[in-house]
Parts: sequence; structure tokens; C-alpha cells
Amino acid sequence: MRHGTPTPVDFWFDPTCPWAWLTSRWILEVARQRPLELRWHLMSLTVLNEGRAGLPERWHRDLAVRLEPVRVCAAAEREYGRQVLGRLYTELGTRFHLEKAPKERSTYAAALAAAGLDPRLAEAAGSDAYDGAVRASHHEGIGRVGTDVGTPVVAVGDVAFFGPVVTPAPRGEAATRLWDGVLAVAGTDGFFELKRTRVQGPVFT
Repeated sequence: MRHGTPTPVDFWFDPTCPWAWLTSRWILEVARQRPLELRWHLMSLTVLNEGRAGLPERWHRDLAVRLEPVRVCAAAEREYGRQVLGRLYTELGTRFHLEKAPKERSTYAAALAAAGLDPRLAEAAGSDAYDGAVRASHHEGIGRVGTDVGTPVVAVGDVAFFGPVVTPAPRGEAATRLWDGVLAVAGTDGFFELKRTRVQGPVFT
């Protein structure tokens, strides 16, 4: 049950990351049971990996494509305000991660239309006009946790953390139990890392 004053929760995401998608579905499940005010922000795996030595050429091509939907989100945020990012993220993520749709302008346009936004904003995918806004948002999130992490970044007041990386996204009581545990761990002074090797890929069902 949701009671009390909503707790602001800031969530930085790259819409192409399957692990961030799973974390976002978990936090939406928590928000159905706890009074959370979710505030969505952009970050970019492309920006995160800039200047990284030793990446194969196919990674550079992939990172260039991954920037496209982030630019589209930035264009939508500029046009409509930050409040549209959550529903646009859901539409993009559903297409990328559940429907396995390609990262191309027709997919972005369909997601925009489904979110009630102008599908012509898909043209932003090929423009660097929004890159400054993307970088500013990205660096704000990374500045909370440090550079040796990825997406998502979650901040609850002064407590910020990367992840959790989890699959499948917990539901019901399991979701709130994880939420309480993550906040307890991340809020412990001097705590930095808790990790184990992944033994499976993302599970979306």
C-alpha cells in the first residue's frame, strides 16, 4: 500500500541498456507499493565509454547507434519537459528489449507516437544538437557515484548507487524487500561495493 509523503527518487538511464531496463521495471514495481516520486534522467553508455582504449571497431559502431535513442529522449525532454521521459522510456524499452526492434528511426517514431509525443522528434537521432544536454545529465548522474560504474544510477536524497543489477525484475514483496535492502546497504557510511559474477543474461519475462 502507498502511504505518506512521496520520496523523490532520481533514476539515470540509457534506454538501450537491458540491465537498466530491468532495474527500471523493478523500481516501478516498488513505486506501486511505496510512495515514490520517480524522476527520470538521461545518461549514455556512449559518453561513458568515450576514450576507452582497446574497444573493437564493432563496439564503436554499436555505441554510435546507442546514442541515437538517447538524443531522441533529450529532444522530447526539451520539447515537453522531463515528465515525459518515463513513458517514453517505457515505449522505447518495450520495443528494444521485449520486441527486439532495431535501433532505427522508425522504431523511435513508433515509440514517440505511443507515448503521445510528436514522432517527428525521431529526426533528433541524427543530430548533435542535444548532445550537450545529454552530457550534462550524464555527468550529473555519474558525479553521484563515480566513473567506474554504468547505467542505471539511482539517487535517493544523498544516497546514490549504481544498479542494482538483477534479473528478472523482482515483483510484489520481493521488490520492496530488495528496495529496503539496497537503501540500507547504500546508506551505510563507508560502504562501496557488493558484487558477484553474473551467471545468466537478462530475463525479461
